[in-house]
Amino acid sequence: MSNPAKKRPGTTVLGIAIERDHFEVVELRRTNGSSEIRRSLTVPLDADPLSADPETLGRALRSQLEQAGIRETRCAVALPAYATLSLTVQIPDLPEADRQSFLDIEAERGFPQNPENLVRQTSIAEPSPGIRHATVIAFERNAIQRIEATLRVAKLKPLWFALGLATLQPPESRDSDAILALLPSGKQLSIQITAGKGIAALRVIEDAFIESADSQELHPDLDLIHRELRITLGQLPAEIRDAIRRVRVLGPSVAAGSFAEAIQPRLLAFGLTVERAPDLKAETIPFRLPTHAPASPALAVAVHAAAGLRPAFDFLPPRISAWQEFASRYPSQRLVWAGSAAGAIAALTLVLFLGQQFFIWRWQTRWDAIKTKVAKVESMQREVRRYQPWFDPSVRSLSILRRLSEAFPEDGSVSAKTIEIRGPTRVACSGTARDQQAWLGMLDKVRSSAGIADVTVEQVRGKAPVEFSFNFVWEGGSGS
Repeated sequence: MSNPAKKRPGTTVLGIAIERDHFEVVELRRTNGSSEIRRSLTVPLDADPLSADPETLGRALRSQLEQAGIRETRCAVALPAYATLSLTVQIPDLPEADRQSFLDIEAERGFPQNPENLVRQTSIAEPSPGIRHATVIAFERNAIQRIEATLRVAKLKPLWFALGLATLQPPESRDSDAILALLPSGKQLSIQITAGKGIAALRVIEDAFIESADSQELHPDLDLIHRELRITLGQLPAEIRDAIRRVRVLGPSVAAGSFAEAIQPRLLAFGLTVERAPDLKAETIPFRLPTHAPASPALAVAVHAAAGLRPAFDFLPPRISAWQEFASRYPSQRLVWAGSAAGAIAALTLVLFLGQQFFIWRWQTRWDAIKTKVAKVESMQREVRRYQPWFDPSVRSLSILRRLSEAFPEDGSVSAKTIEIRGPTRVACSGTARDQQAWLGMLDKVRSSAGIADVTVEQVRGKAPVEFSFNFVWEGGSGS
């Protein structure tokens, strides 16, 4: 696939960031060794761009661009963060040739959709020598096609489809090592953890910012954000989690600055320091950026496009010409035979054309009668696929409590004070027993219980009564 950014360097390019309720557009002009932001605008949306009609959406975008006096058609696009799917796995010691097959199998197991319906990119992180983790990042192919259709109607030519946060905070940059980057945008908070020149975690917290009761201003739901960050860090491998010491809050808005101040005390409990990054950094950019260039996804992808730098991940499907497809199927020595076959097929097609048109008209009529209902069913299926990975049919917490209750004696000689579920599998329990015999009897029942393994006694004090604490690994099943 040719690189349109290098093929036609140009001096002006558009950066477009797609959000749930608006498009952010920046027109950047590069002149010699400097650049300027010529125009910027926000195009509000009445519906989710991934479910709205591309024709209507594209016409509205084209109209807004014309009203703003923007005539440039080449653009770089930051895909919507809320539509991102990600999966992180540790790569075993495999030959290079077998790595992709391993990742394909893990993607088929880990993603709720058929891998054939996804456009995927992979980031490899090597936090320490010999240890590799792969983060597979994906978008639904249908969503990519809708965005392509919208841009086509708006008469725009995309150079690439990138990740906004990964472009703002490139994982291969030296300044990105062991960084937890946060990007507030509307009601959502995007999270990216980079280590070992790769992405170790990528996710979005929906409704991280809520409206105040007395006004329409958004303020962070610190309890939700603190809990989700703790879960995200807890799911990381130890070698990556222990290396992270800095949190970088991106974005020029006042809300981003207020959020950084509000979240800092809670992150200090994790041993993390918070730093602000309101401006776009230009470590690898070969020209000067405008003064106080805002750290926004739209400007970041525009700057990379103007510099001719490809983003870390490109989800734009390759453009293959009809001749390239034909030549790839038929080697040069077979072109003569292929031409003869093509002529015969063309003649046969001409004979069958009228009959084909009749059947097309017939089935089109039937489709017109049911397409509204089909669209509703497809919308419901997308919502089911979206939330299915977070549904846990095993009722893990209740299963753990039931198994512990069965191990404790019914006469009350042993009682639990605290039961703490740490991460996806580790469970800790503490309590008191009437005497050593009751304590040891209960411990034996716990060790022999189904679904419980690796029982470790942490502390035992006293004889009558006995204070104890222990932990174990739950193997009875866990949620997504």
